[in-house]
Amino acid sequence: MNTVELIKKKREGNQLSEEEIEYLIANYSNGKIPDYQFAAFLMAVYLCGMNKTETAHLTRSMLNSGKVINLREIPGKKIDKHSTGGVGDKTSLIIAPVVASLGINVPMISGRGLGHTGGTLDKLESIPGFTTNLSLTRYKSVLKKCRAVLIGQTKDIVPADKLIYALRDVTATVESIPLITGSIMSKKLAEGIDGLVLDVKTGSGAFMKEQKDALALAESLISTAKSFNKKVIAFITDMNQPLGNYIGNWLEVYESVKILKGEKEGDVLDLSLELAGAMIYLGNKASSIKEGAQLAEKQSRNGKAFDKFLQIVKLQGGDTRFLIKPEQYPKAKYSKEVSLNKLGFVKAIDNYRVGMASLELGAGRKTKEDIINPAAGIIFNIKIGEGLKKDDVIAYLHSGSLSKIRKAEEILKKAIDVSKSKVSKPKLIKKIIH
Repeated sequence: MNTVELIKKKREGNQLSEEEIEYLIANYSNGKIPDYQFAAFLMAVYLCGMNKTETAHLTRSMLNSGKVINLREIPGKKIDKHSTGGVGDKTSLIIAPVVASLGINVPMISGRGLGHTGGTLDKLESIPGFTTNLSLTRYKSVLKKCRAVLIGQTKDIVPADKLIYALRDVTATVESIPLITGSIMSKKLAEGIDGLVLDVKTGSGAFMKEQKDALALAESLISTAKSFNKKVIAFITDMNQPLGNYIGNWLEVYESVKILKGEKEGDVLDLSLELAGAMIYLGNKASSIKEGAQLAEKQSRNGKAFDKFLQIVKLQGGDTRFLIKPEQYPKAKYSKEVSLNKLGFVKAIDNYRVGMASLELGAGRKTKEDIINPAAGIIFNIKIGEGLKKDDVIAYLHSGSLSKIRKAEEILKKAIDVSKSKVSKPKLIKKIIH
C-alpha cells in the first residue's frame, strides 16, 4: 500500500478498509511511516472523521499493536473508569482506591496530559518514586495484592497509542471523536476488563465544548465497547469550570489526599462517588448506582480508601511520607496571589484559559520534550454563581519562574467573567447513559 494515497483517500472523505487502517497503524508503530506523514493522516481524520466501522477497525488495530492482558487468574470483576480529560480532574486518584477497597479489581492504564488538560500518570509521578512503567508481571502482581494498579502504556501494551497520543498533543488533532475513541478503548480493552465507566466532559475546559458533541463521543465509545462485548455506563459531566480547587500535578494529588482523608468535600467528591458507584454496580457489589455511591461514600469516610491509596502507592514504589504529611512536599520556587478587583457574581469561566494558564506555569507540556514541574499549578478559589468582593483572592499561582507567573496571570484574568446579577450554578452531572 502507499501511505500518501491513503492520506489522500481519507483527506477526500472516503472510507478506509480494515486492511488499510491496519497498514497505517502497524507501519507507524514500527517506524516505517515518519511523524510528518502520520501527522497528515491524523489531520485528515480530524477534518473528515471516521464512521463506526472505521473507528472499530482503528481501535482493534491499535489494540493489536501490543499485548492484551489476560487477568482470568485474578478472581473477581475487573472494572475501570476513564475520563475524556479536563481541568482539575483528579477523580481517578480517588475512585481507584475507593472501588478497590470493596474487593473490585481496578486495572487502570492511563494517559499523560493532553493540551490544556492534565494526565493521571503525570499526577501520580509527582509522588517521589512512584512508577507507572511496570512490566506485565508486576502489573498483575500489584493488582493481585491490592486490587488496583495504575500504569501507562508500555512497549508491550498498546504501543501504537503511546506514539499517536504524543503526536496528537502537538499537532492540534486532539479533539477528534474517532481518535479519542481509538485511544481510550484500545487502552481499556488491553487491560482485560469486564466493564467500563466513562466520564465524558463537556464545556469550555473539555475537548467536547458542546453537549451534543459529548453525547456523540459517548455514543461512539459505547458502540465500540459493545463491539468487544464489554459492559459500559457513560456520564456526561460539566467542565465549564475547574473540578475542585487545585490544578497541577502535585496540587491535585494533595487535594485527592484531603478528600480520601475526609477533610474536604465539594464537586470532586460528589462526582467521584457517583462514578465509583457505577463501577461498584458493574462489579456486582451493589444493586444500583445509587447504592454503589453510598458504599463508596462509606469507604471514603472510614479511612479504608485512604489506606488502600497508601498501599497502591507503596506497591508501585512511591514514597508515602508526603501523602501522610503533604505539607512537607517541596513547594514551587515562586507563588503569587491573584485578585480581579471586581464586585459581583462569577458569571462564567473560560476553563480552557485556566488550563492554559496552568500549562504556562509548567504543569503541562507545550512540546513532546517538555519536562513538567510537579509543584507548578493553580489553587483556584472561585466557582460559577459565587459572590465576589473586590479584594478577594481568586487564585494562587505556583511556578519555578516569575515570567511564567506573569504570563499565567494575564491568561487567568481574561478567563473570568463577572456579572452584577446572580448566576445559576451549572449542573455537575448532565446525563447518565446505560
